[in-house]
Amino acid sequence: MSNLNTNPWVTLSEKMIYDNPWISLSEHQVINPGGGEGIYGKVHFKNLAVGVVVLDDDYNTWLVGQYRYPLDQYSWEIPEGGGSLQTDPLVSAQRELFEETGITATSWTEIQRMHLCNSVSDELAIIYLARDLTFGQSSPEETEQLTIRKLPFNDALDMVVNGEITDSMSVAGLLKVKLLNIVP
Repeated sequence: MSNLNTNPWVTLSEKMIYDNPWISLSEHQVINPGGGEGIYGKVHFKNLAVGVVVLDDDYNTWLVGQYRYPLDQYSWEIPEGGGSLQTDPLVSAQRELFEETGITATSWTEIQRMHLCNSVSDELAIIYLARDLTFGQSSPEETEQLTIRKLPFNDALDMVVNGEITDSMSVAGLLKVKLLNIVP
């Protein structure tokens, strides 16, 4: 059995293909684990992804709906967004929750860390559970045209099971809350 911490890939060269403030795309000439030469593309994310499963005392949650340009379709999701790698992820999650929903919370628990698409990118996501809620006015970014939806947590979970929620952070976060037995 090979050492699980040893990288079996050999990088022969790397070329930057694209770069903007949020992502970069590089092309790598490689020798793959089987010994063959090949090419590998890597998307580097310059921010951390953060998401929040919101839960009130009556086991309601909040989803945010928006049209997702890359998918060319509408998407229901937990409140989520990006945060600087130099900023505490919890601070970024708190900001995203307030911007998108106007909700603040006094109880925060990290429930999941995950890589969103590790076959082509290095994007890391951190998902939190927010409780003990206070409500205010949302202030979405100019790139966001959001619909905020309050619903029973188990209805949101049904949306995952029925394929109505397909966003990976939302699926993982909602399922994790259920698996932790936080909601009856």
